[in-house]
Parts: sequence; structure tokens; C-alpha cells
Amino acid sequence: MRDSRDHEGTVRAARLPRFAFAALVAAALAACAGASAGRGGGLAGSGQFIASGPRASIASAPKSDWIQLFNGRDLSDWDIKFAHHPLGENFNDTFRVENGMLEVRYDKWDGFKGEFGHIFYKKPFSYYLVAAEYRFVGGQVKGAGPNLSWALRNNGIMIDGQTAESMGLDQDFPISLEVQLLGGLSDGKARSTANLCTPGTNVHFDDSLVTEHCINSTSKTYDGDQWVRVEALALGDSVIKHIANGDTVLVYRKPEMGGGAANNTKPGVLVPGKGITGGTISLQAETAEIDFRKVEVLNLEGCMDPRSSTYRPYFVKHDPAACK
Repeated sequence: MRDSRDHEGTVRAARLPRFAFAALVAAALAACAGASAGRGGGLAGSGQFIASGPRASIASAPKSDWIQLFNGRDLSDWDIKFAHHPLGENFNDTFRVENGMLEVRYDKWDGFKGEFGHIFYKKPFSYYLVAAEYRFVGGQVKGAGPNLSWALRNNGIMIDGQTAESMGLDQDFPISLEVQLLGGLSDGKARSTANLCTPGTNVHFDDSLVTEHCINSTSKTYDGDQWVRVEALALGDSVIKHIANGDTVLVYRKPEMGGGAANNTKPGVLVPGKGITGGTISLQAETAEIDFRKVEVLNLEGCMDPRSSTYRPYFVKHDPAACK
């Protein structure tokens, strides 16, 4: 999605105050404590403690608990939606699986007329850690002009999003929170990744509602075709963190519907001010070619009764129905 740029095309630092991350952590503690019948909750970096007291760290989760959204073989369990095309049409075979990777390719395109695409995992999540390992390859779609310079080496992990079925035929971007993936342009200029863009949404920093569409993270610039791992930790509507190669680079909370950049939505779907507590996960086709070798999620909502066989010590949200 379009990032904040000046007239020369360089990324601007987001014009935001220095927010107190401690306040955000406190909000997460309160939210998790209330949701888990008195069990305290805390939040630190990826792999650090997300809950104090009896709660364990995310790093304690066995690899087998991670859900592999991409199975390395095909696109089963995913829904595809391109703007101006019906649900399920993989326009120009853009999303494909080759060499065990989920690829976005534009070699079968003759031009671009706003057909932004998204591939949605079918199951929604609310309390979770999602991760994608990606690299940018090649260039842009044929005929991409200066008006699409913002989309060069640009993709995104869309989290807490609407379903593919609820999108309008001509809708460009899903109502969601975009964990924006940007590749460096090897020009010596900073271009952070794991930024935030907000199609049809707004978020809070501390108690302030922020309506700026794209907000830059504090990540380093990743030039070339190197692999990068970006994660997003979402705890319902309390705290959301963006993490790039293990470093926490952006923290915010209380997402809600509103704002622009989600055009041609169906009537009644975008409700300004409505809180967002979870949703779908999707990846983009935004004119740039990219590989994903891993897309996985660790569900942090489940049975928190230690007597149950489905209990996990790292859960932060109790789901009684998951207890066995």
C-alpha cells in the first residue's frame, strides 16, 4: 500500500510523538488479566514473556503448535480476490506455488489497471502471532509508471481483516491493518519494513486516535533479495506489535474501522468507529514480485485450564470450548 513519501519519493519519518510503550504494555496487561480470570498478562519482544506469573513465553511453544498457513505444495485453505474480478479468480496466475514457495508473479500481465490482489487464509484469528518470511525478486508489473513508484518492492501482511467474501467486486484493499513489507531500493536511502498502513481503519497510540494512513516503523533497511522475517503480535483490541528479524519496531493498540484507502466496499461493511478484535490474514499482489517461503501463525487463544490435555502455558486468552 502507498507509503508516506515526499515529492522526491523518499520515505518520511512518521510525524508522530514519542509514545510511551510502557503504557501500551500496561494496557495489554489489564486486557489479558481481565480476559483470563485473574491471570496476569505482560508483553515484551518476540519470543519474550507475553504473560507474567504462570504464563510462559511464546518461545516455549513447540514448533508443532505453529499452524503452517502455507503448506509448501498448493493454495488450499486460501481464498483469492482481485479488484474488478470475482472471488476465486487467480487473475493471470499471479499467486502460484513453485519450488516450495508461495510466489507473486507478473510475467503473464500486459499492463495494470488497478487490479490489486489479495490471498486470504480462510480461518480468522484474534489473539495470535503471525509470521512471514519473504524476499523481493524481479521488478514490477509491465507498464508500471511513475504513479506506481510507491509500489516498487512493496507488499504486505494484512491482519485483523475482513473476509474475502465480504469484499466488493471493485474493492481495492480489504478493511484491515497492513503490516507493510518494503524492500530497500539499494540507493543508500532508508526504507523501513514492518510499517503500518490502514485501509479502512484507524489505530490508537496511547489514548490518541491516529488517522495518518501509513506510519513508518523503526526497522533497518533490507536491500537486495535477502530473506526477512516479519511478525505481528495481535492481542485482540489491546496491543499490536510489529517485529522485524526479532526486533520490535512498532507498537499500537485499539484498532477500529474508519479512514480511507479501502475503496468500493459493500454497503454496511465499513462501519466507522467500530472496534476490531480480530479477523483474517492475507497477503498482497501489489505490482511487485515477491517470494514467501513460510507463512505461519501461533494461536494464543485456547484452553487455559492446566487440567486439560489441550492446555498450553503460553495462551493469553481463554477459550472454554477448546478444553477437553
